[in-house]
Amino acid sequence: MSGSTTGSPKTPGWLDWYENPSAPAFRLPPGAVDTHCHVFGPQAEFPFAPERKYTPCDGGKEDLFALRDHLGVARNVIVQATCHGADNSAMTDAVRSAGGRARGIATVRPEITETELLALDAAGVRGVRFNFVRRLVDTSPADDLLTIAEKVAPLGWHVVLYFESADLPELEGFFGSLPVPLVVDHMGRPDVTQPVDGPQFSRFLRFVDAGDVWVKVSCPERLSVSGPAALHGERHAYTDVVPFARRVVAEFPDRVLWGTDWPHPNLTDHMPDDGLLVDHIPHVAVTAEQRHKLLVANPMGLYWPGEDF
Repeated sequence: MSGSTTGSPKTPGWLDWYENPSAPAFRLPPGAVDTHCHVFGPQAEFPFAPERKYTPCDGGKEDLFALRDHLGVARNVIVQATCHGADNSAMTDAVRSAGGRARGIATVRPEITETELLALDAAGVRGVRFNFVRRLVDTSPADDLLTIAEKVAPLGWHVVLYFESADLPELEGFFGSLPVPLVVDHMGRPDVTQPVDGPQFSRFLRFVDAGDVWVKVSCPERLSVSGPAALHGERHAYTDVVPFARRVVAEFPDRVLWGTDWPHPNLTDHMPDDGLLVDHIPHVAVTAEQRHKLLVANPMGLYWPGEDF
């Protein structure tokens, strides 16, 4: 149940995930993949990391799979939550429990061994995440991150990048040195109060265009200033994010991915209705072909290559 926890109390002001999401009006195509979600514990079984910067509510695999089925999602990519540090036990347990319908993104340290990496690969992990958002983690030195990228490259893994848009100029050179494909969380967190054709977002688009870079068109609730208010009573929210996401989908139709970000860690303004997040999709991927690539073909090619949709 949303908000339940056993162990350390939640961070004051923590917003629990939306327990009864609405049924989406938009029907996801068969084979749709949620490429960005997490599991939190449950804490009694999978304790949070001592060095964490927040303590969430529980949000375990059963809750995630229930949401998957409610929304009509076929598969998940479960990204290691920062509250678990480099202990990937909760994430890999959820991936294994999904019966082939999930993949994982891990957090690892530079001293990880080949044997440990092969065990993660066998469990369904297909990448590692580098987090550069300082309020969430203490950023690792670039040399350590490069060491990790070099270790995972032979496995065919990729690196997931989480950063703030204002930090891209400082980080872009390092990103270009990584010997693996890159997947950017949440469109690089653009400032949606700036013009979509302005210098900040244009720089991000050039960065994507210049390399083997994929983009998650996700988390409008994190980027929006206008918020979840619907237009004219329709299920159309986060309208200020739409031009940015639509631009990415139009320019890189074969390298875009979608995800819910459930259970939505560290939100302070509101907790989104996941059904409404699904209904955001046709506003940013406006054709059936774009939606099929975004939701099915692209994630299947990246995470389940060679398998049928």
